[in-house]
Amino acid sequence: MNRKTTLLTLLLITALLVPTTGTAGVKGDRQNFSIAKSLNVFNTVIRSLKALYVDEFDSEKSVNTAIAAMLKDLDPYTVYYPADDTEELEMMITGKYAGVGAIIRKMQKEEYVVVSEPYEGMPAQAAGLRAGDRIVQVDTSNVVGKTTAEVSDLLRGDAGTTVVVKALRPGEKEPRTYKIVRANIQMPAVPYYGMVNDSTGYILFERFIEECSRDMRLALVALKEKGARNIILDLRGNGGGSLAESVEVVNLFVPKGQTVVETRGRLAQATQTYKTKHGATDEEIPLVVLVDGNTASAAEILSGALQDLDRAVVVGTRTYGKGLVQVPRDLPYGGMMKITTSKYYIPSGRCIQAIDYAQRDEDGMVGRIPDSLTTVFHTAAGREVRDGCGISPDIEVKSSKLANIVYYLANDDCLFNFATQWCQAHDSIAPAEEFVVTDEMYEAFKDSVRASGFTYDRQSEQILARLKEWAEFEGYMEGAKEEFKALEDKLKHNLDTEFDNSADDIKDLLANEIVSRYYYQRGVIVQSLKSDEGLKEALNVLADPARYRKILQP
Repeated sequence: MNRKTTLLTLLLITALLVPTTGTAGVKGDRQNFSIAKSLNVFNTVIRSLKALYVDEFDSEKSVNTAIAAMLKDLDPYTVYYPADDTEELEMMITGKYAGVGAIIRKMQKEEYVVVSEPYEGMPAQAAGLRAGDRIVQVDTSNVVGKTTAEVSDLLRGDAGTTVVVKALRPGEKEPRTYKIVRANIQMPAVPYYGMVNDSTGYILFERFIEECSRDMRLALVALKEKGARNIILDLRGNGGGSLAESVEVVNLFVPKGQTVVETRGRLAQATQTYKTKHGATDEEIPLVVLVDGNTASAAEILSGALQDLDRAVVVGTRTYGKGLVQVPRDLPYGGMMKITTSKYYIPSGRCIQAIDYAQRDEDGMVGRIPDSLTTVFHTAAGREVRDGCGISPDIEVKSSKLANIVYYLANDDCLFNFATQWCQAHDSIAPAEEFVVTDEMYEAFKDSVRASGFTYDRQSEQILARLKEWAEFEGYMEGAKEEFKALEDKLKHNLDTEFDNSADDIKDLLANEIVSRYYYQRGVIVQSLKSDEGLKEALNVLADPARYRKILQP
């Protein structure tokens, strides 16, 4: 065991052996002795492995693995970050990192990591990198065959430093060379806002990071100046972040002095009440909040508080159900830890945590709290809401399920590759608001898919094959041969039929892929909103003031 690990163990033992008095002191002494004994055993195991194990033993890696395993038994959000990985936590908190400013990913059937999307106005885009470019070298490192994470690590670095990237553009034989000066990349909290009709403003709010409430306020004020008399706030896919910032965003729509959330933990310092501190930007403007199953944590505080205070109509699907609060904690030698210290409770008094990690089955698995075990609470106006299940929307809009073929077309890079080839032949397209995939483009896409030899696993055929196996096993096959044959004929693969049945969904995804090459993230958002069922329902509610008011009444 190296000196670093030994010292860390001694520090832990010293910190834990705190003298106490009375009955509680006796109990505390027993706990401290148990902890000290366990650490001593762990220390001895590490020393023995280091001295005696047959192969080379990496003690630091093993300690990190042991810590990760210990924390995993608690909940998914209590995480240890060694010194080399603290940048990840910092990015989660601030939304900032230093690099070239591009999304990259590994191709499914090739050894290349490709540029999926350069961020608009960032170094990669300014240098000339395009979506579809295959990265072959970063500085002096050949990256063909490397993972996305490995290439990403090479592209990141201190702001102001230069990285040389060689990338092969499809259709060209020799790679192009790009000298890119890294910069501080700020992931926007509000990547888009705009008017969706003459009276309604739309705000896409993607993440809770430092000062995101300022960005939200600027968006709200700008939309009101453009004539917005209603607001749609889109929290779908927002995984949360800063609790304090969520309170500030709620404060944009509710007055000063309103309790937004309470945290309650085992220690006194983990128990706190958060109230709005300022006058609202607008207490009256009709507001609809869009949510889905990926709306979590601070985003659930925001949507849940607005629902509990009867300030907004919530539209979409049930949210994730994360009612646990984490705080970062510095550790020795540059490490950090994100640790769950409390649960949060929104204005009605409910906690929306959907999984009790303290209750596990014999296999160590946990499940969601059954609806039958949840408790009824009430909003300020007396409407019923429940704890233990995330935020249930006032109006449910079920997500449409994509056909199997659509998933495989995206997963096998068919959409990505066609968009790359098509965009190389077209210097410009119509604005994102007007762009459509024509029938001619769709036919060209289908031809390219056929030419690629595209195949995919059809679930119906797999299920039928398993059913035949069971029928054979149980002795029913002989009498059902004709029926099985008839069903098998009906389920035969017909690519043209499947292209026709899923044409609208495929065209939507293809349009997103193409628009991103010309108008980047903002263009994709505008394109996606054209067929957004949640947005349509939000507009319907806001267009009917009587219905809007009725939903918010008890």
